[in-house]
Amino acid sequence: MDTMVRMLCEEIALRKTFFKDNSPIESIYFGGGTPSILQTHHLDLILNAIYSNYRLDIKELTLEANPDDLNTEKLKGFKKLGFNRLSIGIQSFDQQVLEFYNRAHSAKESLIAIDLAKSAGFEKLSVDLIYGYPHHDHSIWQKDLLTALSLDPGHISSYALTIEPKTALGNWSKKGKFQEASEDFVAEQFELLVEESEKAGYVQYEISNFGKEGHFALHNSSYWKNIPYLGVGPGAHSYDGNSRGANIANNNLYIKKLQLGELPFEIEPMEQSDSCNEYILTSLRTIWGTDLNYLKEKFGVDLLSRQETILLGLQKEGLIAITEDKITLSKKGKILADGIAASLFID
Repeated sequence: MDTMVRMLCEEIALRKTFFKDNSPIESIYFGGGTPSILQTHHLDLILNAIYSNYRLDIKELTLEANPDDLNTEKLKGFKKLGFNRLSIGIQSFDQQVLEFYNRAHSAKESLIAIDLAKSAGFEKLSVDLIYGYPHHDHSIWQKDLLTALSLDPGHISSYALTIEPKTALGNWSKKGKFQEASEDFVAEQFELLVEESEKAGYVQYEISNFGKEGHFALHNSSYWKNIPYLGVGPGAHSYDGNSRGANIANNNLYIKKLQLGELPFEIEPMEQSDSCNEYILTSLRTIWGTDLNYLKEKFGVDLLSRQETILLGLQKEGLIAITEDKITLSKKGKILADGIAASLFID
């Protein structure tokens, strides 16, 4: 762990010229699911490396955490380091579901973690939930959702259970040991999520993210708005406004490269149409929608002219709304977001 942290700091220093316009960094996000396993002195080293190499105007400093990693002492340490937002990987408040997901924490620890975080003074909290667990009805999901909303963290990120091929769950599915929920079942749970969160005063500002006013994730919103970001660590992705790239995902190779003074980073060539389509895909998922003027200025694309027939068809079906300068999804359209975006892609 000590070696990995030293190499993270090394990469941070080597990439200090990444942001070409030298604009100040407004948000830092410690993600990947388990950064809370680090000790506070590790986090302090990484933060000092950032502070030493970049211009900063930090408005949001986030740490992802597992419920079982959190205790009063650790949370106080996080606050002392300047973290003002905590994202807790709850996934479910149901013990049976947590065991199925092979999570290390218990349902009781989930509740305790949120209470401890609030007691430690974290006003900006987010909880992660997974829907789509196969069951004969929606009772488990309804309980999970209502429990989360009753705790009122201010922000909820929620995603459908995804079956990846090269995982234990993927193998079970392939062998017939596991039957995933139907698309209709999952869609119904998504609709419950939208309905109940709205009742509780949460705004669906992105397909999978719900927040009260003042609690939207600044860092995540940058991705969807096509703002450049630097990712550090094994497997981390970066975007400088024109091209994307990714670090080596293997820990040992990542460390060896940096020990030789080399960046473990490879640029992914992108055609202008790829960048344009990616912006359509991500921006359409948000309440801010796809900015038609931005498409013209950045990519030279007049989407209203290029995709007029498709756009009018989607509008007629009640899936999108079109104004003079942007396109947004309707409630009905949000269920079909990726498909709608793909239909608008530029060849």
